[in-house]
Amino acid sequence: MSRKATLTVVIIAVLLGVTLFYGSYQVSSQGEERGTGQESIGTVLEVIALVKTRHYYQPVSTFDLIKGWVLTGTINGMLRHALEDPYTRHMDAIAFENMMNTTTGVYGGIGLSVGILDERVTVVSPIKGTPGERAGLRRGDKIVAINGKDTTYMTLDEAVSLMRGPENTEIDLTIQRDEEVFEVHIVRELINVISVPEYYIIDEEYGIGYVEITNFSERTYEELVEALDALDAQGQRALIIDLRHNPGGTLSSALKVANEFVSGAPLLYLEDKEGNRTPFESIDVGTRKPIPMVVLINGGSASASEIVSGALQDNGLATLVGTTTFGKGLVQSLYPLRDGSALTVTEQGYLTSGGKDINGVGIEPDIVVEVTLEEEEAIYLGEAEYDPQLEKGLEVLRSHL
Repeated sequence: MSRKATLTVVIIAVLLGVTLFYGSYQVSSQGEERGTGQESIGTVLEVIALVKTRHYYQPVSTFDLIKGWVLTGTINGMLRHALEDPYTRHMDAIAFENMMNTTTGVYGGIGLSVGILDERVTVVSPIKGTPGERAGLRRGDKIVAINGKDTTYMTLDEAVSLMRGPENTEIDLTIQRDEEVFEVHIVRELINVISVPEYYIIDEEYGIGYVEITNFSERTYEELVEALDALDAQGQRALIIDLRHNPGGTLSSALKVANEFVSGAPLLYLEDKEGNRTPFESIDVGTRKPIPMVVLINGGSASASEIVSGALQDNGLATLVGTTTFGKGLVQSLYPLRDGSALTVTEQGYLTSGGKDINGVGIEPDIVVEVTLEEEEAIYLGEAEYDPQLEKGLEVLRSHL
């Protein structure tokens, strides 16, 4: 089975409108000092105004923002200097365009999930069936250079912008794998990321269905409904939803998925900087009839995944099996700027359906099933002979049927 997300490292998640970000945006002091000064004063002032008026959980000093700009010469350097917030960040026009394209699940590229590990752009996972996978790239490979450009101190946005591009165009990566350094030549293709790549009846005798959700994009809800309808037609009586290694995605997608199962309760609460909480109420029309459910989670389940798993757990609709989730309880809003770039600002916090604040804490499973890193990687890659978390989920559901 495929797992197109992250194993304990930072991964870039793409969002639109009111959004949820997972991972950390890292800019070292050395990288910040190399700012080009190409960002206009007008854009800097736009960013300062937005951060001052919209930032959620931390008082923001105008003096610290301006000082950060003077010291680093970049907007992201300014933000890192003034804020203890890895999620508020500036994207140039190309990175912004890439983000918007990725939210639809279709873009030109090589099919890699990447993150920052040990201050290096690192392959989290190649997406199966893509040029990156066919080129032999694997989890943990360090991307030392992209088309000859050194990635030291490079941000994720910049790295992703360089690797994306029109299909049938070429890209050269310099890869470090352990002590070996080598070159990889890849031709970009149109990448079509499916949110629900796996669904089937996993136990015919008991009628237990299995659905894997790898991310939350604009297409996720429709793909999930199609999968559930197909499983119902095959006699589904219970369901496993696999959210392991799912880094999240758009808030709207998470709410649609949660609302497929939850009725008569809020799907989550949004909290502003004054502490005011606004519930997102469920819409009962169209909600599925409850059946026994298990949700598989782990430390790579973040953001939108936590909204869904929290809503199902808090309302007694599913048993959570696995390990504690990542703990991302902050919401970012996306603001396009006049020069074509954009700013994401941490604007709200969220609490689960039952009012739990999970930020920095995560969601505890109802049944803890630990696995080693080696086992987790084998499960992620579909190479494991035995999946103890999945087997425990099956055991739980069989006991309810």
